[in-house]
Amino acid sequence: MTRGPASETQTPTPTPLWAAAQSRRWQSSVTAAVCSVLCVVLGACSKHAPESGSGGGETQPNRLTVSPASSQASTSAGEATRPVAAERAPIVDPIPPHTVPALTAREKVGQSIFLDTTLSNPPGTSCASCHDPDTAFSGNNGSASGVARGSRPGHFARRNAPSVMYVKFVPPFHFALEDDDDVAESPFGGLTWSGRADTVAEFARLPLFDADEMNNASEAEVARKLRGSPYAADLAREFPGALETPAASMKALGEALQVFLTSDTMSPFTSKFDDFLRGKARLSPLEMKGLTAFENRAKGACNHCHQMYPHSNRPESSLFTTYAYDAVGVPRNRAIAANADPERYDLGLCERKQKAGRPLDSSDPKWCGSFRIPSLRNVAVRQRFMHNGVFTKLRDVVAFYATRSTNPDLWYPHGARFDDVPDRYRSNVNTLSFPYNRRERDPPALDDADIDAIVAFLQTLTDEPYRSRIALAAAHTASNETTP
Repeated sequence: MTRGPASETQTPTPTPLWAAAQSRRWQSSVTAAVCSVLCVVLGACSKHAPESGSGGGETQPNRLTVSPASSQASTSAGEATRPVAAERAPIVDPIPPHTVPALTAREKVGQSIFLDTTLSNPPGTSCASCHDPDTAFSGNNGSASGVARGSRPGHFARRNAPSVMYVKFVPPFHFALEDDDDVAESPFGGLTWSGRADTVAEFARLPLFDADEMNNASEAEVARKLRGSPYAADLAREFPGALETPAASMKALGEALQVFLTSDTMSPFTSKFDDFLRGKARLSPLEMKGLTAFENRAKGACNHCHQMYPHSNRPESSLFTTYAYDAVGVPRNRAIAANADPERYDLGLCERKQKAGRPLDSSDPKWCGSFRIPSLRNVAVRQRFMHNGVFTKLRDVVAFYATRSTNPDLWYPHGARFDDVPDRYRSNVNTLSFPYNRRERDPPALDDADIDAIVAFLQTLTDEPYRSRIALAAAHTASNETTP
């Protein structure tokens, strides 16, 4: 029934005198009962409260309890035993501590395959050689050129090896509308810089059979190595039939690597930023300044491509990528031996072989020069940056984004802008988005202080155990700087 104001024509029914008297008696009884209870409680508090100035000044907890000795003494004196008040329950944190579960038996098999250096030809190179666990599963197998060294001398992978952490969140390659006001769909997702694989199982085949990487000649060769491995029995137990045929072995290898690389261990969300989202940590003033510049469209505008949600307490919402593709025109890496050939270019997405049945074609020339936007999680521990590994310092990457358009000579000293993209495709390079849309000699979107702040913020995206290592390294550097 809907309640509202009484009608002006209605007359309230008077309360009978007996009802009013009964109501007053009930109120008096309740008042007396409440007063009695308060007296008992206050008496108990007074009896068990510490005397001021007694003891060593230590404050005792204010709990309403009765010791066994005093309880027995009161009973023997013929007094009624007072009810013992329950102790206050401890305050429970509404957000429990974040923990990462241990690897399962199946995941451990995948880990063993990942670390197996016999799976290359010649032996000596594993998945972990280029995706090093010590550097957040990124790296270049000892190469100094920016791209990964292969299993044979003089052979190198074509691109910088990205981190394989958080790959469980990478969607399969597809086209979709990037913004609500878009009229044409754009490419998203897929593993590798150019989206060549939709699953980890597909991705695993690429380096295994690449002559410049792990250099296996056939599935039979890989199957023979799996049968002779120390984990062969575990592989057969967890993946029945895995050792029966080469095809079955490759299928099991892909599935085992997939369960390992998509495990919670590989997506731990243990960074300072994750603790910040959970309300467990505070960012420093410099880190907060970096976060603000990271989001601000008039500054870095980084959040447009490296998406995050600082007001959500779910770290999974902040993966620091949209998995879209962009052509940013990074400088040519002249340390790569193959780049001595002036006609040699890595065209990125448009080189991807389109799978049958998909209506939009990733090999359209308008996608030449585009590469998938990587996640920035654990970016501070990587050794090389960008698809061609041209940068060795994170600060240089941020400075490049800020000044590419305003001071191009700083990045393209040999003359032509976007010198790692063929001239016919240079119009594909993004010059419209913030902060790329500034004119040459305009003030840059970020000054040096902004750049330093963004770098400090990006360091908060580092998971354990790398997080502790960075802190120790910083402390060691500071110690050396203050030593006379």
